[in-house]
Amino acid sequence: MNDSTQRVAIVTGAARGIGAGVAARLAADGMAVAVLDLDEAACQTVVDTIVADGGRALAVACDVSDPERVEAAVATVAEKLGPPVVLINNAGVIRDNLLFKMDVEDWDAVMNVHLRGAFLMSKACQAHMTTAGFGRIVNLSSTSALGNRGQANYSTAKAGLQGFTKTLAIELGKFGVTVNAIAPGFIETEMTQATAARMGVAWEDFRAYAVSQIPVARGGTPADIAATASFFCREEAGFVSGQVIYVAGGPRA
Repeated sequence: MNDSTQRVAIVTGAARGIGAGVAARLAADGMAVAVLDLDEAACQTVVDTIVADGGRALAVACDVSDPERVEAAVATVAEKLGPPVVLINNAGVIRDNLLFKMDVEDWDAVMNVHLRGAFLMSKACQAHMTTAGFGRIVNLSSTSALGNRGQANYSTAKAGLQGFTKTLAIELGKFGVTVNAIAPGFIETEMTQATAARMGVAWEDFRAYAVSQIPVARGGTPADIAATASFFCREEAGFVSGQVIYVAGGPRA
């Protein structure tokens, strides 16, 4: 067991993909993990895997853009697992389109989940962290924060999370809370497969093109992101805060 034993983590958007990978990694690190997503049944599948591997986990249904549901979810985690002192803000949606085709609903949906959700979850959890004198918040940004055609909403939200990260690092540092962000590049998940399908491109062709642009010559996996999250959440990472790490297989500006 390492220094994270007995600590409680919340991972949002954890029913699949990167979130599920991070939840499994933090459980393997010795944390009790609350798996949050819209569908509790989907969360339970991840929980069952963690428990089968000897971990402790809880499935919680939560719309992170809803203040009341966020407060209720965090209270449930605190009651059933213990005070959450680690938070991974991973929940996200995509509503890609070119600016002239993008409607207000698509803009708001992305902002509400990524930015409002991270705000609400962080606000609800920080009280437990400051009381404990220890906390770790990791926000999932993206290389799209640097700009990406057809993603004005998503790129803006992911860039916003970087500013949110740096501000919280300043505000919460004196309470023993670090706040960092991970900006993944091309990660092979159900979401990226869905993007290929929506574009009418065969997955293997879509993947091959993406990999051809990556210096390490492979696509990323949820485990790659989970490894970085694991580092940020450790006791020994306490002097690392307000940072944005691009986990993209090569340098990004």
